[in-house]
Amino acid sequence: MFRPMEGVRVLEVAQFTYVPSAGAVLADWGADVIKVEHAERGDAQRGIVKVFSQNVGGEGTTFSPMMDGPNRGKRSIGLALEKPEATPVLHELIRSSDVFLTNFLPGARTKLGIDVDDVRAVNPDIIYALGTGFAHSGPEAGKGGYDATAYWARGGSADSATPPGAEFLTQQPVGAYGDNIGGMTIAGGIAAALFARARTGVAATVDISLVGVGAWAAQMNVNLALMAGGPLPKVDPVAARASNPLTAVYRTADDRWLSLSMLQPGRYFPEFAERIGRPELAADERFDSAEKLMANAAEAAAIIAEVIEGRTKDEWVAAFDGMRGQWAVVQNTFEVGNDPSLRTIGQIADVVDAEGVTRRLVASPVQFDREAPRLTRGPLFAEHTDEILRELGLSDEELLELKIAGAVT
Repeated sequence: MFRPMEGVRVLEVAQFTYVPSAGAVLADWGADVIKVEHAERGDAQRGIVKVFSQNVGGEGTTFSPMMDGPNRGKRSIGLALEKPEATPVLHELIRSSDVFLTNFLPGARTKLGIDVDDVRAVNPDIIYALGTGFAHSGPEAGKGGYDATAYWARGGSADSATPPGAEFLTQQPVGAYGDNIGGMTIAGGIAAALFARARTGVAATVDISLVGVGAWAAQMNVNLALMAGGPLPKVDPVAARASNPLTAVYRTADDRWLSLSMLQPGRYFPEFAERIGRPELAADERFDSAEKLMANAAEAAAIIAEVIEGRTKDEWVAAFDGMRGQWAVVQNTFEVGNDPSLRTIGQIADVVDAEGVTRRLVASPVQFDREAPRLTRGPLFAEHTDEILRELGLSDEELLELKIAGAVT
C-alpha cells in the first residue's frame, strides 16, 4: 500500500492527545514515530484510569483507547531528558530524525534543551513542529491549555453551541474533540513543511495553537461577526425551522433525531413530501414554490415535525433510502463506530493489542489510493527502549550504564 511518509522519522516529545494525535496520523501514513516518554512516569495520560465515568482500559488487558488512539503505530523510549546522561541519546535521536514534534511549554523546553534553537543546533535540517494552547509567542505563550479551554471555550464554539437562555454552557460533545482536529492540522502542516524542504532545502518551523484551530473551525461565524461589528445573535434550533423547514432537526417516535440539510427546498420538497407520505403538500398553495415554502416555513415545519414524530428512526431510514435531498440520522458514538460507510472503506480499522486480541480504532480520515491504513497498536511504556538504543549504535554495556544512571528505562 502507498505510505507517503515511509522513510520519515518523527521524534515526538509530547503528552496527552493534542500533539500525540498528530504523530498517530503520521504513523498511519508510514512514518517511523519515536515517542519519548519520561523514564519513570511515562506520558501523563497513561495515569488516567477513568473518563466520562468510563474505565479507559479493561481488566487483564493493556489496550486503552485513550492511549492507543493517539499513539498507535509508534515506538516508545523511556528517556529522562533532565539527566545529563540522556543528552547524547537525545542528540543522536535528533540527528537521525526529520521532524521534532512537541507540546512542552517554554520553560520546560528551555530546561530540557528541546527548544527550537537547541534542536536546530544539533540538526539544522529538522522540521520543528510545536503545538501550543494559545500561541508560540506573545503574552500567553507560556500558558498551558487543553481543548476544553483553548479550542472550545476561547475558539468560539462553546458560545455558539449554547442555546439562548440556557442554564448551562454546552460542553464539548466528545472527549479530545479539539485535540484530534488540532492533531490532524499539525500533521498537515508537517507534511507541507517536508514537501517544501524536499523542493527548497529549507527546514521550516511549524506552529499550531488550539485556539487558532478553534478560530479556524468557527471561521464563517467569526468572519460574519467581524463584518457585523459584534457577536452574532443566538439561533434557537426550533426557530431556525421558520426560515427553511428542510434545514432543521426533527425528533422521531423513538426519541431519535433526523437532521435535514436541503439548502434548495424548492427542488427537494416534492420528493420529500412524497417520502413522508404527504404528497399533497407539494401542491398546497402555501408550499407549491420555493418562495412560498420559505414564506410559510413555520407552518411547513410544524406539519413535518408532527409527521416525523409518527414513525421510528429505522422506519424513516427505510422511507428516505435513495432520496435525493440531503439528510442524516443523528448517530451516537457506538453507531459511528459501526457506520457502514466508514466500515466499508476501513476507516474503522482492526488493530491487534499486546495480548493478541483484535480491537477496533478510528483511523485518520485521509486515505491514499483508496486503501485503508493498516494500524498497529500503541506502544507499551518504554517498550522499544533497547531496540532504539541499539539502532543508535549503543553497546549492551553502554545501555546498562544509562539504565544504572536512571537516564533510560
